[in-house]
Amino acid sequence: MRILVCVKRVPAPGSRINVSDDGQAVDTAHLGFTTSPHEECAVEEAVQIAEKHDGEVTVLTLGPAEAEEQLRYAASVGAHKLLLIPITGVDWDPQRTASALTTAISDIEAADGTFDLVLFGNESADAGGFQVGIRVAHALERPVVNGIKGIDLADGTASARREIDGGFEVYEVPMPAVLGIKEGINLPRYPTMKGRLASKKAEVSATAVEAVAGGQARVRLHRPLEQVSETVILGTGPEAAPAVVDLLEELGVLS
Repeated sequence: MRILVCVKRVPAPGSRINVSDDGQAVDTAHLGFTTSPHEECAVEEAVQIAEKHDGEVTVLTLGPAEAEEQLRYAASVGAHKLLLIPITGVDWDPQRTASALTTAISDIEAADGTFDLVLFGNESADAGGFQVGIRVAHALERPVVNGIKGIDLADGTASARREIDGGFEVYEVPMPAVLGIKEGINLPRYPTMKGRLASKKAEVSATAVEAVAGGQARVRLHRPLEQVSETVILGTGPEAAPAVVDLLEELGVLS
């Protein structure tokens, strides 16, 4: 069983996001970074499947040289092979990213054999485009299902469950297949000390891939104005009652 997981380096949840002066990139001066949460679950799911089916997990990312940190984290929780497609400057558009990933995957498979499963996150935590995994699947001519909350494998078929109101949809697709994993499919493990030490020695292969820009272009990033809330203490005890009544009348609750 050979599994590939494509991940993305994104700002850590809860970080204050500032935009560069030209509006084309995120100011990373004081930002922490992590793996996109859906993809963190995808790595965990791949490792669990590999443990169950005596498989091998390869993790691939397209990003700056610093994205090696996310690859090594994947190694610390059980990934076997790590591959970086280095880029400089701002993020590539989804079409260009998908084209580069397709080329890289095809090259790996030509050398080492076809991946039974290629896993993506349902969407990246920063851009939220929902399209790179689908574009790669179509380019590779493989079935794809997004929003996956459960996977079972048997006899060359992947049974993929997608949550809907009141239950699940179940898709049975022949492998090789592409699946978009949604956060909540599992609880990602914490790396052990042994895993962290091993990840520092793990080999990260870097390969340059040429891909032309797609038809989508970034106009600018816009950071919404912060909404500041103010807390006013109306009083304490019975003395606050008149102020509460006045407030309720102002809100139209009392007539």
